[in-house]
Amino acid sequence: MRALLDTHAFLWWIADDPKLSRRARGIIADPGNQIFFSAVSGWEIAEKTRHARLTLPEDPEAYVTTQVAANGFAVLALELSHALRVYSLPPHHKDPFDRMLVAQAQIEDLALLSANREVARYAVKVIW
Repeated sequence: MRALLDTHAFLWWIADDPKLSRRARGIIADPGNQIFFSAVSGWEIAEKTRHARLTLPEDPEAYVTTQVAANGFAVLALELSHALRVYSLPPHHKDPFDRMLVAQAQIEDLALLSANREVARYAVKVIW
């Protein structure tokens, strides 16, 4: 399986947070699956940390880079096609980070590991 982590799924995985569903945890832990971390999530984490809405044990650049590598996640870059796909998405959700993750999941044919019910309203396979 190829799956894209929503930002909260990444953070909950790293923190071993019980809010991460058993199903999502199993998918992430399975070495047969390819798990992607989006540059969009890196941007969201940096913004939330900068505005004191998220606290990390070290600066976001070091923390995220280390955790992505340590967990063997593939980094999904933000491409022009991803950015432009957002235009055609219905206005179910206003969060620009989540909308971009949906666009990436659609274009790259990835399941999206997310607990966000608003994201599940889009034409994308959401697993939780």
